[in-house]
Amino acid sequence: AVAACFTHPLDLAKVRMQSLGSTVPSPSMLKILHHSISNHGLSSVYTGLSASLMRQMTYSLVRLGSYEEMKRFMSENGRSPSAGKLLLAAGVAGGLGGIAGNPADILLVRMTSDSIRPPEKRYNYRNAITGLISLVKEDGQKGLARGLGTNTTRAVLMNTSQVGSYDFFKTTLLQYPIPLVNYQFHDGFFLHVVASLAAGTCGTTVCSPADVIRTRIMGSSGKASPIEVIVRSLREEGPAFMFKGWTPAWMRLGPNTVLMFVFFEQLKRSWSSLVLS
Repeated sequence: AVAACFTHPLDLAKVRMQSLGSTVPSPSMLKILHHSISNHGLSSVYTGLSASLMRQMTYSLVRLGSYEEMKRFMSENGRSPSAGKLLLAAGVAGGLGGIAGNPADILLVRMTSDSIRPPEKRYNYRNAITGLISLVKEDGQKGLARGLGTNTTRAVLMNTSQVGSYDFFKTTLLQYPIPLVNYQFHDGFFLHVVASLAAGTCGTTVCSPADVIRTRIMGSSGKASPIEVIVRSLREEGPAFMFKGWTPAWMRLGPNTVLMFVFFEQLKRSWSSLVLS
């Protein structure tokens, strides 16, 4: 939740870049943020923050908590599970998180992209709670599952490439010194930061195509399938559409991953100390 508060403006810019379709020329992240601040004030870059916090309390809570529990269950005699088992656990946990956080993801996409829609097509959600009520009233319970398949796929990819790769980078950096400089990492703050940045870069790149498709499905009020979205986007924009918003996504996910894992590591240590005492 703390990480989301710091990185929400980048999330807003990413969603808007992904939602604009074949706009020519496609606006940059800085232009989108500048336009929002110039026309609606500094607070406008925090539009949809309540949905972002709801997403962290559902999606992130489930994916991180279930992954740690699976990892603990698979550990044998204090030894960490193999890389294959960790990736499997990360994928399953990501899928569970994607399902739990799908309604919040819909609200986040709609609230952050509302200002770039024509007035008659805007959702005008005041906050995540009222947005959730409106979503159910207008679309029924089925509306909560809009884009669920694409979102779950993205969540599996994200958790595997972010959480799984974080453990991989962390373990590798602890085992082997850095070439040329012969620097050996030790388990601590600096290691967590470096492993988090590497995991954030990996997660951003792997998930970008699914992220763009998910954004466009959730932001629409129609019933376009993922295949229809892909075909139309490829026809109008070419393959490059799959990486729209990569820069703000990376700038968001990098610090978000660092803050998330650094806080998470400290919380685990504090909890372990509390239990042992």
